[in-house]
Amino acid sequence: MPDRIELQKKAKGQRPQYFEDPAVEKNISITMALAGEVAVLRDRIDAIERMLGAGEKVTSEAIDAFIPTPEVREARDAWRDEFLGNVLRIVHQEREELQKAVSGHQTYEEAIQLVENEEP
Repeated sequence: MPDRIELQKKAKGQRPQYFEDPAVEKNISITMALAGEVAVLRDRIDAIERMLGAGEKVTSEAIDAFIPTPEVREARDAWRDEFLGNVLRIVHQEREELQKAVSGHQTYEEAIQLVENEEP
């Protein structure tokens, strides 16, 4: 088995902040970390089920060495997209509402044109 690559445990630099409220930011970070763990666990369970279905011996080493076919990878990616869509549904809904609210307003140039054309 090839040497395992050791990945960096912590990101360097300051964490980007997307929300004004630090509590919301922390909540999203925790949720995404847990979602990542669920996705990894699901991939491992999928590998175990496929190995058992093929009559293969299931060991930790065999699970780690499991290489999914392109079809399996595609199915996993589709599941992951749906899963993350469900996890982030509220964030996506709020973003859509904000975009609708912003798109209903005039552009800066339109507002200037409107002001310039008004008579005192």
